[in-house]
Amino acid sequence: MQIELVVSSRRCRSMFCVLTAAVIMTTAACNHTATQTDQVPKLVSVKAVVHVEDFTEPIRPLLAPSQLNADKVQLGKSLFHDKSLSADNSLSCASCHDIGNGGDDGRVRSFGIKNQVGTINSPTVINSVFNSNYFWDGRSSSLADQVAGPIHNPLEMGSNWNEVIAKLKGNPERVKGFKHVYGTTINASNIADAIAEYERALVSTGSLFDLFLEGQSDAITDGAKRGYAIFKEVGCISCHQGQNIGSNAFQQFGVMGDYFAERGSITTEDYGRFNVTGREIDRHYFKVPTLRNVEITSPYFHDGNATNLDDAVRIMARYQLGFELSNDEVNVIVEFLVSLTAPVREELL
Repeated sequence: MQIELVVSSRRCRSMFCVLTAAVIMTTAACNHTATQTDQVPKLVSVKAVVHVEDFTEPIRPLLAPSQLNADKVQLGKSLFHDKSLSADNSLSCASCHDIGNGGDDGRVRSFGIKNQVGTINSPTVINSVFNSNYFWDGRSSSLADQVAGPIHNPLEMGSNWNEVIAKLKGNPERVKGFKHVYGTTINASNIADAIAEYERALVSTGSLFDLFLEGQSDAITDGAKRGYAIFKEVGCISCHQGQNIGSNAFQQFGVMGDYFAERGSITTEDYGRFNVTGREIDRHYFKVPTLRNVEITSPYFHDGNATNLDDAVRIMARYQLGFELSNDEVNVIVEFLVSLTAPVREELL
């Protein structure tokens, strides 16, 4: 592929940043492998002079979900908050995913049944309908498929489908509800389907930044506008774009520096995508997280190592882009990130 890039930026001087423009032109941004097929994507041969300033915005406003089954959503909502899905009836999905507060639990690692501590940071489920894969290592490819993971994990809900189904069938109202929605008895497939339909509805539309993208130039502050410009200029946009501003690709944690060697105490969870594929090339690769509602989803990264946005921005700039940002640059990027905050509809809480 031959592309001549004309980049008028003081910071896009590393090869990683120069490639940003080409990456934005693909749906596999920052992904060393295709997310569904694990095959190396091929780019079309192009001979052109590409000016970065001519690109349309790489971030798109969120659209409200459509064509959802309202009965499934309501059934899924009740199941999402139902503690009988856990072995000892102490936890629900909502225990680790607080929909009213960012869709996560605000902990470095979540607590499971019997006060067990998990091994990885709990990601948000809000806007997860836009994800290409699920969990930090991308081991599930659909919302319905990922439902079984926490239910069966002994450190989380510690149950299994047989136990869950037996409990639900012992509740006449549950039996009636499933019969109404699915026309059949309760089974693993329709439990996962209902919860997935509820999660599809969890879209946080109407952020200030989305209003800005839609033409309301005064919707965000001048500082947030500067932060967004720097966010694009230094290369953050190469991994964080699209409607969900991420969650559509895998990326190595530590492109420009050895994050794990400097942090120390490496665990199996730090291997990321390698744990799924067994390929050395996938070691330390993770699903790029969404930046939607990032203001209220601390701590950050799979290890919860950054407790605030300032630290998270500095770490990303250092290890992913090879830059040490100034305090002012960090402040305005954070101001931009704060403008991405928006709640889900109240009736879904």
